[in-house]
Amino acid sequence: MATCTAPSSSLMLTYAASTVHPQDLTLSVLSFKSKSPAFSLKTSIDGKSGVRWADICARRGSKNVMVAAVATEAEVAEAAEEEDGGSATATVTVTAPSKPKKGKAALPLKRDRTRSKRFLEIQKLRENKKEYDVNTAISLLKEMSCSKFVETAEAHFRLNIDPKYNDQQLRATVNLPKGTGQKVKVAVLTQGEKFDEAKNAGADIVGGEDLIEQIKGGFMDFDKLIASPDMMVKVASLGKILGPRGLMPNPKAGTVTPNIPQAIEEFKKGKVEYRADKTGIVHIPFGKVDFSEDDLLVNFLAAVKSIETNKPKGAKGVYWKSAHICTSMGPSIKLNIREMLDYKPPSNI
Repeated sequence: MATCTAPSSSLMLTYAASTVHPQDLTLSVLSFKSKSPAFSLKTSIDGKSGVRWADICARRGSKNVMVAAVATEAEVAEAAEEEDGGSATATVTVTAPSKPKKGKAALPLKRDRTRSKRFLEIQKLRENKKEYDVNTAISLLKEMSCSKFVETAEAHFRLNIDPKYNDQQLRATVNLPKGTGQKVKVAVLTQGEKFDEAKNAGADIVGGEDLIEQIKGGFMDFDKLIASPDMMVKVASLGKILGPRGLMPNPKAGTVTPNIPQAIEEFKKGKVEYRADKTGIVHIPFGKVDFSEDDLLVNFLAAVKSIETNKPKGAKGVYWKSAHICTSMGPSIKLNIREMLDYKPPSNI
């Protein structure tokens, strides 16, 4: 008698017989189907050696899995004597092939990643796990930049908040006094008199329903999209297109406003939107590595002050958990949080 059970993770085959003789095990084939692949069982015996074989074949896609279970005649006889009923049981477990990982799950673990020689060299410039003061960290940040392009200076803050609760979500904007170091292309959705106001204020693209249709067609040649309140009814249809790209106009981000000229000026000068991700971490670019140390310091302190000012009402306990700065392609530098929050810039800055 042959029985089989196929759970999701493995395949269990059981062969039982009260008396087993070589002549009884002739070539036979048993086929069955599971939920995903189809399996076939083939039992045979070697006439010379008296060795019994049970072959299981599983097919999924183009991959084949073959498992051979071998039981000698002596082993079957011993098992039959041990059990009062004179039955012998042989069990084989077959693990189904795991599905290929996708996305972030397919990335190698941190301990298995290999770094470039350049990265390993500049990593030696800072001490691991040491907490630096703001001035030293920014000086070290500029020293670590050695790419062929001008890297962005980034700040990463881990906060003691859980964004899945409404009263612990953080989303706001900060005006970087020294700018972001890059050109910002601004598009404006408006109508009527504000159409000319937006053009005169320096908007790169201005439109109404015609611009909405272009965006639906795939036009995305802009960095910021500002809309007047009277256009939001029509802009709502662009949510699925603009939302995943972070371009959907929002009052919290300052991109839905009746004062369009002021919004254009702020984003052109260096207004940056930030928000806490699902793990409670805020990522903010605060300039380019070719900025002077004083300019980077001013922008960094403005970002810290903005996050402190916009602290969510539901945040409890210690608000700041860790703070790091880095370049686009460089290692991170850990900051001393207490020194960062108490830091007072020199009077000449």
